[in-house]
Amino acid sequence: MIRVDLNSCKSFIPLPYEAALAPRLRIAHDHLQKGDGAGGEFTGWVRLPQDYDKEEFRRIQAAAKKIQSDSQALVVIGIGGSYLGARGVIECLRSPNYNLKKKETPNIYFVGNGLSSDYMSEIVELLDGVDFSVNVISKSGTTTEPAVAFRFFREMLEKKYGADGAAKRIYATTDRHRGALKALADAKGYETFVVPDEVGGRYSVLTAVGLLPIAVAGIDIEALMAGAREMMDICTAAEMDANPAWQYAGARYEMYRTGKKIEILAAYEPCFRFMAEWWKQLYGESEGKEGKGLFPASVEFTADLHSMGQYIQEGERLMFETVVKFAPRGQFLNFLAGKSMDFIREQAMDGTLLAHVEGGVPNVTLYTDGLDEKAMGQLIYFFEYACGLSGYLLDVNPFDQPGVEAYKKNMFALLGKPGYEEMRAALLAKLGR
Repeated sequence: MIRVDLNSCKSFIPLPYEAALAPRLRIAHDHLQKGDGAGGEFTGWVRLPQDYDKEEFRRIQAAAKKIQSDSQALVVIGIGGSYLGARGVIECLRSPNYNLKKKETPNIYFVGNGLSSDYMSEIVELLDGVDFSVNVISKSGTTTEPAVAFRFFREMLEKKYGADGAAKRIYATTDRHRGALKALADAKGYETFVVPDEVGGRYSVLTAVGLLPIAVAGIDIEALMAGAREMMDICTAAEMDANPAWQYAGARYEMYRTGKKIEILAAYEPCFRFMAEWWKQLYGESEGKEGKGLFPASVEFTADLHSMGQYIQEGERLMFETVVKFAPRGQFLNFLAGKSMDFIREQAMDGTLLAHVEGGVPNVTLYTDGLDEKAMGQLIYFFEYACGLSGYLLDVNPFDQPGVEAYKKNMFALLGKPGYEEMRAALLAKLGR
């Protein structure tokens, strides 16, 4: 269960706000439950933990076992929502040092999320003499960064194993019926998994998009989905006291309405870094439009207290903090202090919270029951549901990303993609070329 503690932010919000905001939250909630709001065609994630394709889920588990048996590495090719959630879950539940640890599961390398030749070269070196497979994730197959990476690693596989051997090591997560990647997968005989039409990329971590890499890392995806299902059931409650997503979405909306512009997500676990990156995309793409929305940022405590702590404590009062607090997992002893590391961390968390609140920074604390598959499934669904509510509270479509499409069109034109000739000429003129 996710528990939302608002005690350290309510003094910053005009009270009482819950009763006044509840009717708007109920409208937003009904839009999500019925799928009849702006972007409602992309609300398939709302009941996904209950209605997911069970046959495909079994194929994902089987494919993960095959990759574990025949590969020492899996190359995951995707960008944005096609990799952030999977990487976040793997690092949280296995370790940010996952690839360096002794284990029985393959190393997992995430590529296709940038255009650095140095990074690509490094991955190639790491794959030298290693049996590997590829999971390429793209709805269309035409997004520039993953398309470039997939062409490169497909050629590596074909050179190493031959065309037929390579085909048995390529897993394509893509559109069910159409698109360049789907056509290629059908022609080459790759095993395919589906990016559902009704689930947008940033909400897709609990589909095959995230589940295949997560399963390859040896994570129990049944428990992950069970946790998400529990939170799905909790989030059907249409009242503030019973629905933690209502509590979080309502508080952050009120802080935004009263002048806060930045939300900082923090955790006291280094393994949470990429879950924070996933969260930033989820909220940034969902809310940041029409001149509206909180700017999502993240910090890693306690390390960033020694870099960003000064600004948070005494800089411009534009922000509030949301801190994810996991139940203790171990009792690593600090022999010098005679205290466990968990105890020392708790004192750091409490001391920081008091200092920041006294310095004018509101704080929302999210408590989880632990840091395992069940808790992670709950947290993912909680953030997704609160994000949908938040978008509707702002009167924006939480499920489109017109700004992202604008840069993509410019990049396609400048790269000389057919059909963009006139646009390319105009852009080159603007650039003075």
